[in-house]
Amino acid sequence: MLSLFLDEGVNRISIGAQSFDNSKLKRLGRLHDGPCALEAVAKARKIGFKNIGIDLIFGVWDDSFPAWKDDLRKAADLPITHISCYGLTYEQGAPIKECVKNGSIIPLLEDKAADMYNLAISYLADKGFAQYEISNFSRPGFCCKHNYAYWNNDPYTGLGPSAVSYADGVRRENIPDVAGYIDKVRSGLQPAGSSEKLSPEERAKETAAVKIRTMEGIGFDWFRKKTLFELPDLERKVLPKLIADGLIEQSKPGPAEQGVRLTRKGILFCDSVSSAFL
Repeated sequence: MLSLFLDEGVNRISIGAQSFDNSKLKRLGRLHDGPCALEAVAKARKIGFKNIGIDLIFGVWDDSFPAWKDDLRKAADLPITHISCYGLTYEQGAPIKECVKNGSIIPLLEDKAADMYNLAISYLADKGFAQYEISNFSRPGFCCKHNYAYWNNDPYTGLGPSAVSYADGVRRENIPDVAGYIDKVRSGLQPAGSSEKLSPEERAKETAAVKIRTMEGIGFDWFRKKTLFELPDLERKVLPKLIADGLIEQSKPGPAEQGVRLTRKGILFCDSVSSAFL
């Protein structure tokens, strides 16, 4: 299958390793083990892929710093160009017996998860992986162009059940049923199940909400050309508060484009910052 992808022009592959710790993978309900993840990377490299990324998860309920650093070490030592680090999100009703008490999910303490995240930022930087977005790190020249389409709020097409497409301010979501999706495609029909039309202002606010996730932040000139709105005017109530709270900062005067970007504190509270723009 890997050879088929490469022969058909696929030049980047992302492998969902999640961890190299067998016990952690088992607790997460994954079907593979650590050696399997390492073997997948080795096979992809041997076949000819030069742009390989992996995903890692931190913040599992009994995660330890030594185990997390070991995952980071093994990842950084691999012949890969990209690493995504995601904090585990806990949902009510998740099948996790070890962290359920009185009917409520008990997540890892937020400050411990934040420390693990900060460890990833500093450790991966030392290993040559620069952070260019909240969850993503890459070697020079290997930022994910595909994901930048989302962060720039560019048009994209989603293929498959429940996939979302976005173009001309219209967001469409495919029907979730696999059999129904196949039937519609075979019949030459659009598999979209729902859609919504965003106003120009809604599109502009969404653009700010996703673009702020990048380490470069939002350039005012870029935003004006992209949305035809002035960000300081559009978010005149939000920007001063986020700056006062220490979550974003203005670009310094000079040759660089004026704009705003996340502070180190803001990186830890990015979801709150993004929501404030909407």
